[in-house]
Amino acid sequence: MRPTIEAEPAGEDAEIARVIAALVQEIERRRAVRGVATGAPTFRVSELRARLLKERIFADPSRVLGRLKRRGLLGDAPGARGDRAFVVPYPRELAGHLAAESLPPEGPEGTGLMPVPDEGEEIRSMDSEFLERLREILHRRLAETVAFGRQFSIGRLSEYLRSLFGEALYTDSLLALLQQYALADVPLWAPTGRPTGSTGFHLALFGPPGTGKSFSIDDLVRGNPRSGVPPHGLPGRNRYCGGITPAQFLRVGAFYSGRTFNFIVPEFNDWFKFKGMVEPLKLVMEQREVRWETTLGTVGPYTFRSFFSVNYNVRTAGASDYWTTIADPNFAALEDRMLLRFHPMTRERFRAVERSAERLELGLLEFDLAERLRDHLTLVHAIESHHPLVSGRFPFRPVRLEAGLYETLRKVSEEGLAASPHPTFSPRLKSRAVKLAAAAALLGYFRDGGSGPIGIGPEESEFARAFYREEIRARQQRRRGGVSPTEGA
Repeated sequence: MRPTIEAEPAGEDAEIARVIAALVQEIERRRAVRGVATGAPTFRVSELRARLLKERIFADPSRVLGRLKRRGLLGDAPGARGDRAFVVPYPRELAGHLAAESLPPEGPEGTGLMPVPDEGEEIRSMDSEFLERLREILHRRLAETVAFGRQFSIGRLSEYLRSLFGEALYTDSLLALLQQYALADVPLWAPTGRPTGSTGFHLALFGPPGTGKSFSIDDLVRGNPRSGVPPHGLPGRNRYCGGITPAQFLRVGAFYSGRTFNFIVPEFNDWFKFKGMVEPLKLVMEQREVRWETTLGTVGPYTFRSFFSVNYNVRTAGASDYWTTIADPNFAALEDRMLLRFHPMTRERFRAVERSAERLELGLLEFDLAERLRDHLTLVHAIESHHPLVSGRFPFRPVRLEAGLYETLRKVSEEGLAASPHPTFSPRLKSRAVKLAAAAALLGYFRDGGSGPIGIGPEESEFARAFYREEIRARQQRRRGGVSPTEGA
């Protein structure tokens, strides 16, 4: 049974509610004009009182403000001195609630939180996009796509991205595209024949603005027609979440129960600023049962089986970048649950981003592999996710793990442990390297022409080893004094 909000007394409280609603709407309009898109709006009590006096409302708003705060619709703004200020974490919910309060009540009104009404249509649209692309491949480009797949590998994909973005930048785009292959969430089979995991993983790029994070997880994946960047990622399987609050996302997520999509969040750090959101977001990232209870109602329970590609913007300060980063209270939450890459803005990275942007704006980047890569990715995803259009035409193939990969990675672990008695890296980093090797193996689905499990070959193992070694060194170098991986190479 959904909770209801009790009817508020008419008269002065209703008038105060009307003024608060108008104030919040005006603040939102001012923010839109100024281009302020991040953070939650705030207002000062003195500003509210001035508006009340202007409309000849002489009642004290404290009771209404206290009631809204208890319900989670307002929070205390940090840093306010003398003049109390409130932050509005959910402006739309607050505006709707206050609009209802300003009208005479017509009996009990159920106002529990309801899912976003058009998300079902959004999913149907994405499914149609994927289906249309898959049909085009099967009817017009199937032989060409399979032939491309027989020659495709992690080495060729790396070479393509390196030619576009250079040595310093290509890895982020590589990880983003490998995550697209991993979205099929293909089982990982142990040598004993038992499934012990799956390929899917969350990806987080962590660092200051301007280091090229958004391009890797969004522009390259979904495409950016304004910049002339064609899409490389899965059609209809990437849900963009720019402008969505975490409260909206938790309701949206209920529609995706039992499905696997990728949620692209350009400002993930903003989600953690909303009161009460950290624990629900951890449950989502862990793909555990989500149940979110507020005074307005309950969302869930539901189980989230999708994944994230996110930017987490954090300001750094030169040589202390490592300490600035780990001081962020949400750093550990991401590193424990995501494949996390940290990017300081060094001179080398600035120059690399600058050169890449110049080449893009001058039309010098040739995305000649985009369409064939996207066709291959779509077909492999359809096969490995049991899409009915390819059922019986291609065999489902899990990824087979080998002890040799773990022996290779264990040697890298020992190298890192020999550098210090107190490791600066987590064993989870090794597990992420294994998932990357498995995702890279999916690129070779058609390469051997077989029907059994896909093996992780020498090329994929070397890629995983290099990634694991680089990430360990990056953590060690920052711990020693903030040296970036590029500068210390």
